[in-house]
Amino acid sequence: MKKIIIVIICFSFLGVNSCKDQVEKGTPKKVDSVIVEPTIIDDGRVSLNLNAMQKNHQLSNMRSHLEAVQEITILLSQDNYDRASEVAYTKLGSTTEMKLMCASFGDKGFEHLGLEFHKSADEMSEVFKKRNKDNSLTALSNTLNYCVQCHATYKQ
Repeated sequence: MKKIIIVIICFSFLGVNSCKDQVEKGTPKKVDSVIVEPTIIDDGRVSLNLNAMQKNHQLSNMRSHLEAVQEITILLSQDNYDRASEVAYTKLGSTTEMKLMCASFGDKGFEHLGLEFHKSADEMSEVFKKRNKDNSLTALSNTLNYCVQCHATYKQ
């Protein structure tokens, strides 16, 4: 009986210490925080010097263009040239809204690249109507080339 009581006391002691360890482990320790300032890297691209609202609008626009390119890619893989043509024209083409937007940034080089991009989308739309996959992919690549040029030259 004495041995049983000693065993129970030992297990109780171990359990209390185990709980104590768990509480100590779960208690967050104070850590000194370090504030890291964003680093601005001069990567040689031209800044468009946009305000926060313009940046958000431009990012939204670029994402919309990227989504349209993705949709076109899927449509071409499905040989759905009519819908690909429609997407190219309506979402990437030289609409009045797109022309005005390209001109609103105050940088002639940016405006030129933007207008050429949208013009190439109009041409791409026409190529799709001919239902030739190789020519369609070449037209898509030509349009994407303007994206690459613009992103290599400009930053927000």
